[in-house]
Amino acid sequence: MSERIQKILEKEDWNRNDLIQLLNATGEQQQDLFKKAHEIKEKYVGLKTYYRGLVEFSNYCYKNCYYCGIRAGNKNVERYDLTDEQILEAVQFAHQNKYASVVFQGGERDDKEFIERIENILYKAKALTNNEIGITLSLGEQTLETYQRWFEAGAHRYLLRIETTNKELFYKIHPQNRKHNFERRIQALYDLKRSGYQTGTGVMIALPFQTTEHLADDLLFFKNFDVDMVGMGPYIEHKETPLYEFKDALIPLKDRFYLSLRMIAILRILMKDINIAAATALQAIDPIGREKAVKAGANVIMPNITPTINRTNYQLYENKPCIDEGADDCTTCLEARITIAGDTVAYGEWGDSPHFKNRTKKAEDIKP
Repeated sequence: MSERIQKILEKEDWNRNDLIQLLNATGEQQQDLFKKAHEIKEKYVGLKTYYRGLVEFSNYCYKNCYYCGIRAGNKNVERYDLTDEQILEAVQFAHQNKYASVVFQGGERDDKEFIERIENILYKAKALTNNEIGITLSLGEQTLETYQRWFEAGAHRYLLRIETTNKELFYKIHPQNRKHNFERRIQALYDLKRSGYQTGTGVMIALPFQTTEHLADDLLFFKNFDVDMVGMGPYIEHKETPLYEFKDALIPLKDRFYLSLRMIAILRILMKDINIAAATALQAIDPIGREKAVKAGANVIMPNITPTINRTNYQLYENKPCIDEGADDCTTCLEARITIAGDTVAYGEWGDSPHFKNRTKKAEDIKP
């Protein structure tokens, strides 16, 4: 093990400069980092991978983020909205195949009809599975009242990716208006915690204008916010977005991939008992990208159980994998890959964040 990296990995706590050095690790240093992260994962969360059946139920969105293929301003995407029956069929598939959890993901909306529809689907999903299915939502910024309504209806985990914790960079990848407000995004994360959710966030890695220092600050934000779960992956450009004009300034895809793995490994060591997802975007670069992320510290994978016919219209980035596979194909393929990576699939387990349990227990212990 290289002396410089060894000294950092042996420290109990890391400062910003330590994180920057780790983010820049290459060769043997990088392998040392991955090895340490795998050891921490085995000790604190176990060599298990939890499935979250991903239901991308709608690509209608009122936001206009500069990096996203389903942004409101993209007139060349075919919009779709699954029926309630289709969503519940996907939930039933997950339940019957012992996924134990699903994720409802869609474009951001906050109209009354949408809020009520999600609430009703949550109640139906719970009833359909005898209250056995775990539900994660990834539906963007909502009011505290809406978060509470959905929580009471059956959702108990929520992923709201901030994409970057640097305000200046945030407004380089989003418009600066009422619908895209940095402080509102941060406040939404606090509202989720207040509502009782296991709260997750995440960032894109290797964005245009992004520096290693930005990523180190992202990691510190995760720790200081005391997040329960994180989903992050490499930025992959989409030709129907404003950021596409900066594609020639991006670092190579392979470098984006390994920088993402280092982010995962560092975060696993930094926050030992949180849940970390292996992003599908990793597989868009490397055919076994998600499995490499599992080796580097991730413990959640989200097999896509959206009806195959709709997957081509939910492409946030180019070259998204698995858009032509059925849900059964995805399950069989992933199980074999995860086994090769050294993990077992935790069928029938919700796989809640141990960090959430520990955090809430501490809060209970200090109550007067």
